[in-house]
Amino acid sequence: AIERIEISVRTEVALAVGRNDPYAHRNIKMLDRNFTTPAPGYTDAKHTGWLQKLDDRAATSKEEFAVHFRTKYPTSSMPIWIGVELLDFGPLSHFLAGMRYSDLQTISKNYGGLRPHLIKSWARALCGVRNVCAHHARLWNKPLIDQPALPRPNELPELDHLVSGGATNNRVYAAFAVLQVLLRQANPRTKWADRLKAHMATFPTAPNVKISDAGFPNGWENLPLWK
Repeated sequence: AIERIEISVRTEVALAVGRNDPYAHRNIKMLDRNFTTPAPGYTDAKHTGWLQKLDDRAATSKEEFAVHFRTKYPTSSMPIWIGVELLDFGPLSHFLAGMRYSDLQTISKNYGGLRPHLIKSWARALCGVRNVCAHHARLWNKPLIDQPALPRPNELPELDHLVSGGATNNRVYAAFAVLQVLLRQANPRTKWADRLKAHMATFPTAPNVKISDAGFPNGWENLPLWK
């Protein structure tokens, strides 16, 4: 499910930024000032380090498209729609947070009009979940590294149970919930909710192990979000 969203966000970032300029990701005038200005006490801005990592990957990647680009354009930097292919979810979410608000609004239209703040927060939260999974670490009852920001009451009715229904946004259920919202926009035919419900139905019965430890509220599978 996260893979689907990662690919979707990567595509939306390339389209939103690329329509401004092929090299908008390198132009500080086309990015958020907080991303391109050094924080107090720091010499370099976040954008500087991010761009250096991108250039390092562009120079060393063995992907066929990267080798071809270096061969054909040895003195050029990659345009955003090529460079973005070198970004995994971590650097991608950092760049998303560094985009101009107007470009984030363009992206938000393709996710049901979500506020840019939610898109940025949810990307970071899902990136944290992805990293835990990638390292085969414990996830199910572990506090989330980055908690997804919650919508305002009635802003997204399907998530109101997270806002005021006694659920919490610091466990993996909250990440599953926002993932389902994004998946419905990126892949309307998704059956991931059915697979998740089938998987959670196998949760073991034990006196000291409860599904609520993962943040799942009672009767979660019957909520509109999962229908």
